[in-house]
Amino acid sequence: MAEIGEAVEWKKYSEYKVNVDPDQDDKATEIKLLSFARPHMRAFHMSWFGFFMAFFIWFSAAPLLSEIRGDLGLTKKQIWSTSVIAVGGTILFRFIMGPLCDKFGPRLPFVGVLMFASIPTGLTGLANSFNSLLIIRLLIGIAGCTFVMCQYWTTRMFTKSVVGTANATVGGWGNLGGGVTQLVVGSILFPLFKVFYDGDSEKAWRTVFVVPAVVAFSVAVCMLLFSEDAPKGNYGEMKKHGVMPEVSAAASFRAASFNFNTWILFLQYAACFGVELTMNNAAALYFTDEFGQSTESAAAIASIFGWMNLFARGMGGVFSDLFNAKMGMKGRILIHTLFLLGEGILVMVFANTKTMSSAIVVMIFFSLCVQAAEGTSFGIVPYIDPPATGAISGLVGGGGNCGAVAFGMAFRELSYEKAFMIMGFFIIGSAILSLFIKIKGCSSLILGGEDVSPSAKTTLEVPEPEQDA
Repeated sequence: MAEIGEAVEWKKYSEYKVNVDPDQDDKATEIKLLSFARPHMRAFHMSWFGFFMAFFIWFSAAPLLSEIRGDLGLTKKQIWSTSVIAVGGTILFRFIMGPLCDKFGPRLPFVGVLMFASIPTGLTGLANSFNSLLIIRLLIGIAGCTFVMCQYWTTRMFTKSVVGTANATVGGWGNLGGGVTQLVVGSILFPLFKVFYDGDSEKAWRTVFVVPAVVAFSVAVCMLLFSEDAPKGNYGEMKKHGVMPEVSAAASFRAASFNFNTWILFLQYAACFGVELTMNNAAALYFTDEFGQSTESAAAIASIFGWMNLFARGMGGVFSDLFNAKMGMKGRILIHTLFLLGEGILVMVFANTKTMSSAIVVMIFFSLCVQAAEGTSFGIVPYIDPPATGAISGLVGGGGNCGAVAFGMAFRELSYEKAFMIMGFFIIGSAILSLFIKIKGCSSLILGGEDVSPSAKTTLEVPEPEQDA
């Protein structure tokens, strides 16, 4: 009995630099943004910055697509095909990474994917045809599945009272990479490389991608060496000392996929994150084609959409936690629905805005609602089925990429205005689905139910561990 007691009590750190809740597996009850202390806040910062670099390399080609289109002699449909494959290629990997996080923890999958995706990023300049560009962007797109590890990591580190804010902040700051890459690659590095090559724009875009590739690989190495999976240590260590049981990845995926709430959030995430991914590919081209802007100018304007992630997604998480404190899960669902409705209305306004200055203003408010809805989405996800959080995060996150593929096909075949209008109607339709969200042990908008305290819910819902076959 003594040996069992010692094994159960094992933890890597004897004390923490943040307040924790022992009833919720030593998860932090607060977020100290200026702290980098292990394990909680180190994981917080590694999570958002790792995802930031994944986003940075994922969309590093986006601000230079007009240059690539001209030098490779590609059509509008071919360019949009590469953009669709870039966001669609990661769907399967998002589904896979969720159960793998439940089994192995978030750190190792995060490191492996980031290292792998940095290689084709550095090789982007070797593209000499539509097919080669398609393959390169497909491989780089795998970086997008790091979102699952990003959200799983903070869910593993923070209690339910602050997890909405934590998830939204790391997700938002990570998504910020999509805006920063527009500015850094399109408006800073590309012009600098053109100067270096005496104005040769083709040589500039063919070599500029080496920079983000090297940085992303270096971040992955730091993540591997200087962070932990969970408050009590890495999953391998915890299993060795008997602190956590073996988890079946198959059982986790099965529980997630048979939960009706997962698929509602899947569609709603398609309507917010799917929209953001589409805008990351479309915005620079839109301002170039519709308003006659140069590559550098269009990239700078397009970056505004991504820069809103600095606070907008985090704002969604904060509102989710505030509404939860006052109204329980019903409050989380309500504020989530309101942001989706605002997003749907504003994208249709954006589609019919004819002056560039007005389009930029509408885009800012549209972006705010998009990213806030992403934040409120993952304020709900950790409650659906806690033992299967990784698998649920993977499926919901995959919804974002599915949405991006569908919207990308619309932009490939239709005018900008028609594609944006289709997007708007889909978003509003997804908001209505909130009426049918009903999570065990939680209140809902119209289907009744009462909220159970986190510790009580955890005790009730944790099943006996299943072994892998």
